[in-house]
This record gives sequence, C-alpha cells and structure tokens, in this order.
Amino acid sequence: MPLRITDKVLIEDWELTEQFTRASGPGGQNVNKVSTAVELRFEAERSPALTEAVKRRLKRLAGRRWTKDGAIVIFCDETRHQARNRDIARERLSELIGKALVTPKRRIPTKPTRGSKERRIKAKKERGEVKKLRGKV
Repeated sequence: MPLRITDKVLIEDWELTEQFTRASGPGGQNVNKVSTAVELRFEAERSPALTEAVKRRLKRLAGRRWTKDGAIVIFCDETRHQARNRDIARERLSELIGKALVTPKRRIPTKPTRGSKERRIKAKKERGEVKKLRGKV
C-alpha cells in the first residue's frame, strides 16, 4: 500500500522495503519467538516523487539514518506488535519527509535603525563616565 505524504507526494511500494527482526525489551517468551521489530528502508535518492532540493533537505534532516547508497533506514521496536511497529515506522518516515517538503523561509538581513545606534552609543558613553569616576582623585 503506497504511503501518502501530501496530495502531491506519494511514495510507491517499490521504494519501501520492510524487514522484521526480533526485538529486545519486554515481552517474555514472545520476544524470543516473534519478529516484531521493523526496519523500514526508503530509497530516497532514487525516488521520483521527491525533487532534488527536497532530497538535499531530507539528507540533512535524516542525519545518520541516511545510508551511503542514498536510503533512509528507520528502526522501530517500541511495541510488542509487529503491525503497530510498522505503522510507527511509516509515521516517522512521513513526518521526516513532511519536514523536508517545507522550504525554509529566506532570511532578509536588516540594518539597525539610527535611533538604536544612537541609544547604544549614549549607553556606552554613560558607562564610560561611571568607570571614569572610579579612578583616583
């Protein structure tokens, strides 16, 4: 089942691979028998759904989850249920891609106003006068 991020961005099944392994933590004998932990792998570099700018932002956001061959690996073993872990991993991936889709607002550098410069210089002069009065008479 394809993963829908937004109305325009849809991740196809061939881009996602899931691998199930045995999880650690609570679960009793169940943890030794059932493979509940999920490793979700998304081939981000080869994805036609994402633009180059989005891929660059995604690489920066993913950090160490980004592999050398351009895939994102998300591991989840929070719950004892395989299906729930799978859903959590897919949610994390969609959140990550959603963050990468948002273009950062370009910062416009501003200059200090004339009044703020004058206030700053006035405060410096006052401080200098206070320090000058500390000297020997």
